[in-house]
Amino acid sequence: MEAYKVIEVKQSIFEDNDADAEKLRGELKAQKTFLVNLMSAPGSGKTTTLCQTISRLKDEMNIGVMEADIDSDVDAATIQNAGARAIQIHTGGMCHLDADMTRQGLHEFGTEDLDLVFLENVGNLVCPAEFDTGSSKNAMILSVPEGDDKPLKYPLMFSVCDVVLINKCDTLPVFTEFSKEAVEERIHKLNPNAIVIFVSAKTGEGFDEWTNWLRGQVSSWQSEAE
Repeated sequence: MEAYKVIEVKQSIFEDNDADAEKLRGELKAQKTFLVNLMSAPGSGKTTTLCQTISRLKDEMNIGVMEADIDSDVDAATIQNAGARAIQIHTGGMCHLDADMTRQGLHEFGTEDLDLVFLENVGNLVCPAEFDTGSSKNAMILSVPEGDDKPLKYPLMFSVCDVVLINKCDTLPVFTEFSKEAVEERIHKLNPNAIVIFVSAKTGEGFDEWTNWLRGQVSSWQSEAE
């Protein structure tokens, strides 16, 4: 009897996706479009954060947002009302986006005239962190009510992100057990290069630092493409 084979399908999937993601990054750089993959758990304030960001940057650059959800289009409508081009991506039950799905969304969206595009990934702290979408940078949002222990529970998510926004800081007087020092230490233990910014999408706290980072990244990305 012939010996059976063991095929590592998951590894193959990741390798194929990584190659596709790198190709997509090159395509985006060639057209000078900076793509941010924004991840978080449901209810952390992704859409509200994007609306606050759009209001501060829409007069300086052309912005688009791809909203990824299992169903519904409420977020895309909210983003469009905030003043940015929006498209809704339905994942058909998938809990994440990969590079090919992102490319399909970008193709339908049309990004040639956009300086900054946000991909609001499906809301969870596990699957989206495993797949390279082809983004220029990864960002995530952790809200104060979720607790400062999330880096301990979901280390991969915090490891792959260039920026971590700690949102809903206006609730710190209520959630007194949340430690800004502890969460920052836990994030930097996993990812020493991560930029941690404490913000409130409701009040605008911390958004000067966040939007200044975005301005610098978009400028550098476009300069490198020349």
